[in-house]
Amino acid sequence: MKLLLDTQILLWSISESRRLSGPTRELLARKENELVFSVASLWEVALKTAQGRSDFRVDVSVMRRNLVENGYEELPVTSAHVAGLAGLPAIHKDPFDRMLVAQALVEGITLLTSDATVARYPGPIRRV
Repeated sequence: MKLLLDTQILLWSISESRRLSGPTRELLARKENELVFSVASLWEVALKTAQGRSDFRVDVSVMRRNLVENGYEELPVTSAHVAGLAGLPAIHKDPFDRMLVAQALVEGITLLTSDATVARYPGPIRRV
């Protein structure tokens, strides 16, 4: 199964945070699952790091390199993803989360999120 990790799950996975539940860790560790990160997540981390947010103190270049080296697939933002935003209900205001939802819908891959609001969108979204 292809799994698109939302930004928070992505940060927790690379930092081996205890915030990830045991079942989520197992899901991410399964060899048959393909782990995907969005360029939108890297963009979000870069912006929030530049704003001085303490929960986003990450070198994006190092983060990207480590993700790629560990077998994560990079998902660019395409015009099809942007067009997919138009059909989303106004459940969530965060533009990065909305892009991740649009990408999951357009690509037909499961978005993993810890955000209850994001999980309210219809489609391949799984709250962990």
